[in-house]
Amino acid sequence: MSAPVVLTITRDYAAPAARVFDAWLDPADAARFLFATPDGEMIRCDMDPQAGGGFTLTERRPAGDAEHRGRYLEIERPHRLVFLFAASPAEEGEWTRVTIKIADAPGGCTLTLTHEMDPQWAAYEAQTRKGWTMILESLARTLES
Repeated sequence: MSAPVVLTITRDYAAPAARVFDAWLDPADAARFLFATPDGEMIRCDMDPQAGGGFTLTERRPAGDAEHRGRYLEIERPHRLVFLFAASPAEEGEWTRVTIKIADAPGGCTLTLTHEMDPQWAAYEAQTRKGWTMILESLARTLES
């Protein structure tokens, strides 16, 4: 049996932890950075930001619509957010776990994103890391505007 794939990405932000945290749960902010690509148009951003609630973001892309879904497991403002994640269509066993930790730091905060995936997704590790890195960069631009 293979071990799970665990990706960890860390990024500093020149914004308070509460502002960074809230962007993950605010539909207007999330639609600008969460799973948004340069060539796409976000056409749906539904969020029920409470433990047991979920989110669905759909972006219209040149190759077709891309839907991303999540189920919130923990919401501890402003330092911890945990959710199950899947790109649709997904079966129950295909959900992965994402943990966001935000720590206060001089001049802002540090965000650490950890994505735990079943070994069956090992071939997508580099692509997944690239995607999250792009999302965290887009979050920085969202926070600056």
